[in-house]
Amino acid sequence: QVQLVESGGGSVQPGGSLRLSCAASGVSLDYYTIAWFRQAPGKEREGVSCIHTRDGMTYYVDSVKGRFTFSRDSAKNTMYLQMNGLKPEDTAVYYCAAGSLYDGSWDPNDYDYWGQGTQVTVSS
Repeated sequence: QVQLVESGGGSVQPGGSLRLSCAASGVSLDYYTIAWFRQAPGKEREGVSCIHTRDGMTYYVDSVKGRFTFSRDSAKNTMYLQMNGLKPEDTAVYYCAAGSLYDGSWDPNDYDYWGQGTQVTVSS
């Protein structure tokens, strides 16, 4: 049984930092395209960052470039999202995802496995 278990969300003031973790079981993240998505109230789920199976490169949406860092620890089968310089518009439920797609994708429908989601709130 495949499980992605997230942790690390919380509430911070603007400019603060959080690190999200997503531990996988039943699947090796090394063989999947992996990604972080987020969904704010009343909005569609949007991709934040992904690591392609094809080239191992990491991609970010423009709104988080230079502030967020996506990494993976193969030994722990865990992915991380380090978020610095947080802004109120980053407030959302964040989800990790893994998919058997060769290239990356910002379409949630392309991913096979999802974490349960963790709330990130940025407010003064």
